[in-house]
Amino acid sequence: MEFLKFLPLRGPNIWTYRPVLEVWLDIGELEDSPSNTIPGFYERLTGWLPTLIEHRCSVGERGGFLKRLREGTWPGHILEHVAIELQNLAGMQSGFGKARETSKRGVYKVVVRSRNEAVSREAIHAARDLVLCAIHDKPFDVASVVAKLHEMVDDNCLGPSTACIVDAATDRGIPFIRLTEGNLVQLGYGANQHRIWTAETDKTGAIAESISKDKDLTKSLLHACGVPVPEGRIVDSPSDAWEAAEDIGLPVVVKPSDANHGRGVSTELMTKDEVEAAFRLAEVEGSEVIVERFVQGNEHRLLVVGGKLAAAVRGESVWLVADGKTTVGKLIEEQINSDPRRGEAEEFPLDVIDIDTNPAARFELERQGYTAESVPPVGARVLIQRNGNVAFDVTDEVHPEVAATAELAARVVGLDIAGIDLVASDISRPLEEQRGAIVEINAGPGLLMHLKPASGKPQPVGRAIVDSLFSQNENGRIPVIGICGTHGMAKVARLVSRLLKLSGFHVGCASSEGLYFDKRMVDRKDCANWASAQKVLLNRSVNVAVIENSMETILSEGLGYDRCQIGIVTNLEPDRHFGEYYIETADQVCNVVRTQIDVVLSDGVSILNGSNQLVADLAKYSDGEVIYFAAKDALPLVQTHLEKGGRAVLVRDGNIVLCFATKETLLLKLPERLAEDEKHSRLEYMLAAVAAAWSLGIQLDLLRAGISASETTDVLLK
Repeated sequence: MEFLKFLPLRGPNIWTYRPVLEVWLDIGELEDSPSNTIPGFYERLTGWLPTLIEHRCSVGERGGFLKRLREGTWPGHILEHVAIELQNLAGMQSGFGKARETSKRGVYKVVVRSRNEAVSREAIHAARDLVLCAIHDKPFDVASVVAKLHEMVDDNCLGPSTACIVDAATDRGIPFIRLTEGNLVQLGYGANQHRIWTAETDKTGAIAESISKDKDLTKSLLHACGVPVPEGRIVDSPSDAWEAAEDIGLPVVVKPSDANHGRGVSTELMTKDEVEAAFRLAEVEGSEVIVERFVQGNEHRLLVVGGKLAAAVRGESVWLVADGKTTVGKLIEEQINSDPRRGEAEEFPLDVIDIDTNPAARFELERQGYTAESVPPVGARVLIQRNGNVAFDVTDEVHPEVAATAELAARVVGLDIAGIDLVASDISRPLEEQRGAIVEINAGPGLLMHLKPASGKPQPVGRAIVDSLFSQNENGRIPVIGICGTHGMAKVARLVSRLLKLSGFHVGCASSEGLYFDKRMVDRKDCANWASAQKVLLNRSVNVAVIENSMETILSEGLGYDRCQIGIVTNLEPDRHFGEYYIETADQVCNVVRTQIDVVLSDGVSILNGSNQLVADLAKYSDGEVIYFAAKDALPLVQTHLEKGGRAVLVRDGNIVLCFATKETLLLKLPERLAEDEKHSRLEYMLAAVAAAWSLGIQLDLLRAGISASETTDVLLK
């Protein structure tokens, strides 16, 4: 089983709308050995991967793939399913795959959904090794392979907080582009984009974030606006901390001024020794130390998004009960860390408690006279952790006045997304009557506690963040015009760009003639590729994108955008595309070009050559409107299309005519040099550009001016 080529298709492609990894696989002599002819193969494969029973395959039912295995299928197909399942077991869900023969015996194209190229490559390699071991009855360590892939998923894929926002955007039809290998993501295209970085957005102000990190400043601002906060002040030494504690009144809290996640925070301190020890604990975590009044109650984290409460969770102290025989350290493992909700990975709602690396937990034990090696008396309740474990959903219990106070606090600091740390005995009652208070405000708050709470229902916080960035009638898109065909695409791209520029649009254009922003060329090489399309969509000044897509781009990279407003197919001469990528028939060529029409939005337009039967037949794949264009010899289907209320751009008696059902509008008389074009291909390029501008609602006077200009004629005649 030899890999001949890897093709990471990063955008819509001939297989699916989503990114995939396509592998060309030569199975050699195994072409003569379907699965039902290999003794023990079925048993070994299903023993290693019992979850393959969930694969429906072409049978369309649970266990469908296993049925194909028993009946006999080939290694390329098996590799597809094994690679999918390894990705699933590693935590990177992948339900799509294909395996197709090529014209060369033993060579297959194997395709799997790829959310991350590096992970999918490794899964494909591991899948080949696993399949070969199953064929030759050799051992294979599935667990170690899955563990390695899982580690790669953690390192390479979006974190759960960012992923939930991206998923919510996708549900609303908002496109996204991952900008780095980390969690910086662009939602939307061009001028209509927003950026997120986990739970921070391009609406998160630097000043607001700096204020939130300064706990003392935050408290003073909140207090000035009537938000309840605990009294306290900054201290500079253990003795000063005790002096402040005496002034405030015991018990007190000692914490760093600029730390987060509860690090270095000590609560309910009653003695001078405790306060001074807590000062030293906090000092190593932050630049300054604060002593403040201890607020009775449970910790809560309230998430405020766009000025509205989105979710709330409650924390609980962690205790263990002694049996009089076992050390505290072992009891922590048996009674606390054994909870399946605890783990070191980010997806676990509760943290593992490790006394050796948790100074706050050691401090709590010392306050009670214990160490990790102590054996408390039978029945004794030992407090291990006062804060943390804020993961119990209470969103539906929050009192309206408490929600309003949290929302006010976020506005005072200036954060669009804020994690409000609040202490109260009962979140369903107003803070004032229980002396509750807001103790911290955090920028970039974690979202996992709301997505996977230890108890209670998950909250749609990703959707709340997306809704705060995009109103309900916005989808973050700009008009994207994709152009494909055999020839003339660059001329059409240039004409369309010119017409749109005249109409006031800021145009980004990526074509085989170069990369342009308005009239400024930024790259003069062939830019009809995925990377150049992405550059156009990243540009905040661009409010319409014109992108040429060659056949090779679709086959080797995929489209540089997920969907488009307008898809243009200029013409099609299949034999000019034969010979590469195992494309050898007219049907295969049409299937490639079809990709451009498949991605047209339902409120978009497919612009098709009405003189070319292969192109005209692509209309059935369009989710949006169809506009035909034809310089001469329009196919009968164009007239039928008009009779049904459709649109077309045609040439009649030397004039360009806009046809809408039975109505015809004269646009302009053709320049003689173009009217005399015997091949009519140049006219077709002009008509395609006119159709694109017309579909975007460009005023006819501007359209006439742009088409009749000498510059336009020069473009066509070059």
